[in-house]
Amino acid sequence: MPRVVDWVDPFGVRVKILSRHWPASLRFYIFALEVAWTLFRERANYEIAYFLMTGLHVVTGTLMARLLGKKIVMKFSCSGEIVRMKDSWVGRLEVGLLRRYAASLLVLNPGMVQEALDAGFSREQIGWMPNPIDIDKFSPCSEEERLRFRQELGVSADTPLVVFVGRLVEQKKIPWLLGSFVHVVREQPNAMLAILGDGSLGEEMTQLAMSLGLEKNVLFTGRVSSDGVLKWLRAGDVYTLISAVEGLPCSLIEAMATGIAPVVSDIPAHTQIVDHETHGLITELGNETSVAQGLLRMLRDAELRKRIAVASRERIVRQFSIQHVGDCYEELFANVLGPK
Repeated sequence: MPRVVDWVDPFGVRVKILSRHWPASLRFYIFALEVAWTLFRERANYEIAYFLMTGLHVVTGTLMARLLGKKIVMKFSCSGEIVRMKDSWVGRLEVGLLRRYAASLLVLNPGMVQEALDAGFSREQIGWMPNPIDIDKFSPCSEEERLRFRQELGVSADTPLVVFVGRLVEQKKIPWLLGSFVHVVREQPNAMLAILGDGSLGEEMTQLAMSLGLEKNVLFTGRVSSDGVLKWLRAGDVYTLISAVEGLPCSLIEAMATGIAPVVSDIPAHTQIVDHETHGLITELGNETSVAQGLLRMLRDAELRKRIAVASRERIVRQFSIQHVGDCYEELFANVLGPK
């Protein structure tokens, strides 16, 4: 986001950025008040209040939207989010208000459906809404382009290349990935793991890779632009994501759309889009040997990678394109508003 308050994005959408210039200690509370005030001030210009992130602003916003007679939709972005809300007074208040007033509660995977039911939401309130991606941008490339990207990235044509994209935080389980890659390197000494992204565990993970003797096999790129991510995905042989917790990972969807075969952990966020042996390989959560076996199998079998890449791309185009998800939202909002 630009360092401004009012902004029109590249698609012509007007964006109001709230509480940016307030001290960090007050921002949480000021944002909640500004959300409520904005909903009141703009009351003639909208019909649905749509919330994406949890926080005190959902409490103030829900109360204001309810007072104004507006419909309310909430989307949860990660597994475990609804469960964690019971640990704070704000979260408990959010759940209570949403349970009572939300016309629709959107989740990202089957595990989150059960979390919502356990929190007291009705089955009729709960809906699934995918994250969209640009399937024209994230698309496969030719073999000639792949080799050119490798040359630009300093990766030789015959290097087995595994790519990870994501924040370097606890839920991504980078230590498990590094531990797994030790086994991979024993079988394929020239294999390379490119870890794209940054986060609070960046320095710690760099030190861990060195202590495991992987300094020649693991590259930490730091934060990479969207175009840079695309280049690495197109250059790679295998994409991997072995997180313990996800909602619906955009990085995995982008990788599958690009045509790079995935190796993932066995969690609901992954298994809803990856059928084992069809769209990727699913490995046992937390089992470094299982992950290593999946990576090695995929790296060794070019025909398997090719077959999976085609099937993965087809699934993403069918279910996660911007056009398809846009149609899903239009249908959702029409149903929420009802006949006019």
